[in-house]
Amino acid sequence: MKSKTYIRSAGVVVVLGAICILTAAILSHAEQDSQTGLWYSVLPPLMAIVLAFLTRHVILSLGIAIVVGGLLTQVPQSPLSAAAWFDGFQAAGIFVVSSVANKTNLQIISFVPPIFVMIEIVIASGGFKGIINWLLKWVKGGKSAQSATALMGILCFIDDYTNAIVVGSMMQPITDRFRVSREKLAFLVDATSAPIAGLAVISTWIAYEVSLLGAVGRELGIEKSGYSMFFDALSFRFYCFLMIVFVFVHILMGREFGPMKAAQEKAQSREPPEENGADLSKMLNDPTLRSSVQIPGRALNALIPIAGLLIFNMTGLWFDGTAQLEKEMLEWQAQSLTTPVESMSPKPVDIETLSPIRLAYWREVIGHVKNSPLVLACAALFGLALALICARLSGSMRISVIRRCFWWGIKRAMIPLVILILAWSLKNCCDSLKTGKFLTSILAGRVSPSWFPPILFLTASVTSFATGTSYGTMAILIPTAVPVAFALDGDTYGLTTMISLGAVLDGAIFGDHCSPISDTTIMSSIASSCDLIDHVRTQLPYSLFVAVLALFFAYLPSACGLSPLWSFALAVLVMFCFFVVLARLGRKKANSMPSA
Repeated sequence: MKSKTYIRSAGVVVVLGAICILTAAILSHAEQDSQTGLWYSVLPPLMAIVLAFLTRHVILSLGIAIVVGGLLTQVPQSPLSAAAWFDGFQAAGIFVVSSVANKTNLQIISFVPPIFVMIEIVIASGGFKGIINWLLKWVKGGKSAQSATALMGILCFIDDYTNAIVVGSMMQPITDRFRVSREKLAFLVDATSAPIAGLAVISTWIAYEVSLLGAVGRELGIEKSGYSMFFDALSFRFYCFLMIVFVFVHILMGREFGPMKAAQEKAQSREPPEENGADLSKMLNDPTLRSSVQIPGRALNALIPIAGLLIFNMTGLWFDGTAQLEKEMLEWQAQSLTTPVESMSPKPVDIETLSPIRLAYWREVIGHVKNSPLVLACAALFGLALALICARLSGSMRISVIRRCFWWGIKRAMIPLVILILAWSLKNCCDSLKTGKFLTSILAGRVSPSWFPPILFLTASVTSFATGTSYGTMAILIPTAVPVAFALDGDTYGLTTMISLGAVLDGAIFGDHCSPISDTTIMSSIASSCDLIDHVRTQLPYSLFVAVLALFFAYLPSACGLSPLWSFALAVLVMFCFFVVLARLGRKKANSMPSA
């Protein structure tokens, strides 16, 4: 262990030294470009990623990257000035403070501790144990446990944060029981969170995506709403759809590859936990909670709080969305009294004319939600209250145990909270250095219409991976790259523009899916009790495989004129062929091994 620590420390010194040398070398040669940023703007996110893999200390890596980013915002202008160095350190602190002070971030932060406390109470009151005992009647092996995890991930399509926390925490003891690795669980959770939320026509993502599409549509004079453009792009969301197919195909085929194969083999060599896998308390090393193993399983102690959380979240989104729709209608009506008809903005949707049983109704309502993080935070508190009520009414918990649950829940929430704050701070750093704009200007050059969407997919992927934010990548590329696609289409809303919309949205999710500094990646690993770097290292080959399929067998053929349905079918066919070959190679290797 000491030798590994020394090697990692040496690696850190080498990387830091190399970055310092590079930075010092460019200080006197860099030409300032306030519009697109400088090439060293990629150093902070690159540094965070490299150091995280070398040291396996994500908090330390993010902290160093933020400090370096702060210095790069000030020192290159005056490298010999002590004041510039002081301002650089001050800028790093401002990045962190502004992350914590951000209203939306505060609402997300307030959501995390109640969820973790709720989970601890549900565990200690025997709630998860009751669900596990019920699910074990239907889940008979590793494949069915993984399939159940994937199906739950698809069903929790409303929000990616809720998806990761609920599915990861609930399915962990079941996958442990059937010796499915924590790395595999984290991948299944991560692969069915952002990809599903990004595709769903009713989710907390849809408002953001539609607002960006609508804004660029108005700028280009496209006579389509943001929702219409979203549905046009839906046919070209190859990565997200292929990832969903991949999840189920590789589960059914039972074939792993890359680091995930080693993780699965290691998990298979371990003995399954006792008590039908329900002894989550042993992982907490808390004698008070370990006593809960003796409590009979009560599924209602888990189902009621979780259902309450989801129902409250959906109800809150409905109230918020309908209020926004009614506000827009009132503002439009007031405007119509004083504004000429030819100068009027388009009439907003009249929610009273739609039926609540129609998909269009919920699409409009969820699409106009403005306060989804706040709704989610309130839903978490509501779920926590229900968990406390159920635990007390069932008589399964004493006050002393509840106090311990609060302590352990808040304690477990501290690490993801710190990582999230640092990840947001690094995003602020990248925004200040214009990292995304620099990557866009480098990767998205002038190309033919048939090559532009695939290059745009790569651009979005690299930007999202480096910055750790799909939202930020969409905000950078949709306003800047979509007009280029529109121009390549001959200033018309044509095939290249529609494929480019799908390429930006998908590339942003792919890069975010792989990045170790992404909040959804962090949430998935924490909820699954998996080391963050192990999660990223094992899922990266899977995500890359799906991305390669999407790029070469879907985006390129579609950009050349092939129907998106046939392009998707081609990519799925190649995926099946890959697993068939992998299975044959596995059987051949097994047959060639000498029998014991």
